Amino acid sequence: MKQRTLSVLAAGLALALFGSAQAHAESANLDCKLKFSLTGWSLIFKHAEGHGVVSCENGESMNVKISAKGGGLTVGKSHIDNGTGRFTDVHNISDVLGTYAQGDASAGAVKSGTAQVLTKGTVSLALAGAGEGVELGVSVGAFTLEKTGAIRK
Repeated sequence: MKQRTLSVLAAGLALALFGSAQAHAESANLDCKLKFSLTGWSLIFKHAEGHGVVSCENGESMNVKISAKGGGLTVGKSHIDNGTGRFTDVHNISDVLGTYAQGDASAGAVKSGTAQVLTKGTVSLALAGAGEGVELGVSVGAFTLEKTGAIRK
């Protein structure tokens, strides 16, 4: 009898823990997107700044400041308008803030484009954009999103 009670309790505990983990994993499916503009330059050191808006399917949105810094064998300058990004593994809109690891290989003249996937812990950000400029090189660095203002619902 005691062994059966312990088995029932263990099964109940396992079900509760699994259900909690599954609910946590399912809540990470908040669809959030980024629209941005970015201007930068590089001469061994790479620096870019810009702004954007993060919007999520739950109706929340916020303005963000973007900065990208790094180093490597690069030279050039560029400007991206109407860039887009898509986040994965987001629980709430604040999860998108912070610094993402960035690696980049680029070559472009006049009209150029970029596509990158950046990571920050479990959250990933896939970026795409087209713009103007001249850039050549390989760099690594950080891509940071900071909130500028309140989260809007």
